[in-house]
Amino acid sequence: MTDKIEDVKLLGIIAGGGLLPERLLGVCDTKGIDTFVVGFERQTDLAILKDRRYMLTRLGAAGQIINTLKAHKVRDLVLIGSIRRPSLKELRPDFRTLKFFLRLGLRAIGDDGLLKALRRELERDGFRIHAVQHFIEDIMPKAGRIGSREPTPEDMNAIRHGIKVAHTLGRLDIGQSVVMQQDLVLGVEGIEGTDELIRRCGLLKREGRGPILVKMSKPQQDESLDLPTIGPDTIHHAALAGYAGIAVEANRSLLLDPQKVADLADQYKMFVIGVDPDIL
Repeated sequence: MTDKIEDVKLLGIIAGGGLLPERLLGVCDTKGIDTFVVGFERQTDLAILKDRRYMLTRLGAAGQIINTLKAHKVRDLVLIGSIRRPSLKELRPDFRTLKFFLRLGLRAIGDDGLLKALRRELERDGFRIHAVQHFIEDIMPKAGRIGSREPTPEDMNAIRHGIKVAHTLGRLDIGQSVVMQQDLVLGVEGIEGTDELIRRCGLLKREGRGPILVKMSKPQQDESLDLPTIGPDTIHHAALAGYAGIAVEANRSLLLDPQKVADLADQYKMFVIGVDPDIL
């Protein structure tokens, strides 16, 4: 297990949906790092696979994935992109996947616990797991506004409350996001993901200044896996739902296309801010 990337010549990218896998592939091309992509049916954007070495499979094919990676001499891995949890029918687990879940036990397990268990399983097979932020520079937002608009003092009070709620949810391994409107919790993130949370809470908003999305790392977060992520699509969804702004954790989250995020936030008259929970 290492975060040193100087000796990485071939990188396996376990690619979910969203913009991040394509962004990482572009950076690898620039740095001269060869890649092998594992994409998933109905999850990964197939356009990123063009002219790449890749396999396209289902989430439940752990044995096939590990054997294929080893056959291509892949040792270093990054796990990125959004994954919609499949039904058991969609998962169609192979024997290796069944063994993995049996080892976890039949207890309920959240995303963080599942990803940490997956990391241990891959490391047991000799793979090294890397954080995407060690390949893509300046992808983690710093504290301060992103765009020209600042939250009001009332917004900051709501953000502070939202951080406490988000950290409580995180400790229980439930989700990373909460939507606040003044002192009200309009909703918390569950299995539906951030975009659906934004939409749902937009329907619940009260009169007055719009809601605020607060997106924080879980206190026990493995920073190589599933950091909170926002990008242009997040801004679009929030603007359409009438949000006042978005607060994301500084230095422990991922910001896709910062300039476009800033431009869209200004266009929609929203604030976007990186916050450090320790100094608020």
